[in-house]
Amino acid sequence: MASGSASTETPAAVSVSSTLMPTDKPTPAAAIGNLPIPPPSSLPPEFQYRTSPDGKTIVLGIEGSANKIGVGVLQYDPRSETYETLSNPRKTYISPAGMGFLPRETAWHHQNHVVALVRTALCEAFPNADAAHTHLSGICFTKGPGMGAPLRSCAIAARTLSLMWSLPLVGVNHCVGHIEMGRVACHSPNPVVLYVSGGNTQVIAYSDQRYRIFGETIDIAIGNCLDRFARVIGLSNDPSPGYNIEQLAKDCSGETLVELPYVVKGMDVSFSGILTYVEAEAKKLLTGGDVTKADLCYSLQET
Repeated sequence: MASGSASTETPAAVSVSSTLMPTDKPTPAAAIGNLPIPPPSSLPPEFQYRTSPDGKTIVLGIEGSANKIGVGVLQYDPRSETYETLSNPRKTYISPAGMGFLPRETAWHHQNHVVALVRTALCEAFPNADAAHTHLSGICFTKGPGMGAPLRSCAIAARTLSLMWSLPLVGVNHCVGHIEMGRVACHSPNPVVLYVSGGNTQVIAYSDQRYRIFGETIDIAIGNCLDRFARVIGLSNDPSPGYNIEQLAKDCSGETLVELPYVVKGMDVSFSGILTYVEAEAKKLLTGGDVTKADLCYSLQET
């Protein structure tokens, strides 16, 4: 990879999937307890926004807080008072086996793919439109939390589209975006959420006009634990470490269960003990023939 080049990509970043996922059916705003979006005419001048030719509010969002970059188009229809995801293409940066994804290489990956993903998202959302961007009411982007370099790359892309198309720019909290996406997909008005990802493990619920954390990891997130576990025993990162752990665990007969240390304190949890044990003992156990990789994956999954 040429130093300082945002247009050059390592071979490890090429083996990715861009399959378009099927969209969910429209979700009634009333089903999730949301108030209807107010029409632009009812807002002060500084908060007014344009709608599509048929009066819908449609936003394009860019998410790139870690090794996956996605572009989604979300629609609100005031006539039916429903939300609907019109498109959601993604690309994932996959690092070599035994390695994590670094901020710089991940940012380069996102820069290489964001334009194509925006075009794909708009083409899928508006297949018969000559100027698809004229249907949009705003541009959204992940403001954080996440990895700095990938976040900046996506924020710059979003800001560029906002300026090009004269659309308002809206920063979105990464965690709240996950929760709201789940509420829309599951038609859930007031869920208690188990939020797990590479950098987060939290029990969250909405109370007194705020999302509040009722329990969380006190050290590392479960996703980080899975990633590093897979790295220690030499599993591939393609398509993801967690998926590969789950698939390999199926090869275990279930007769060998390695006890892995973990801690639960009230509603808080700790996963660092699992990782410390695996990093210290896995190679000895595997070399000695006491267990297989499938046994370790099964033990981690069952723990």
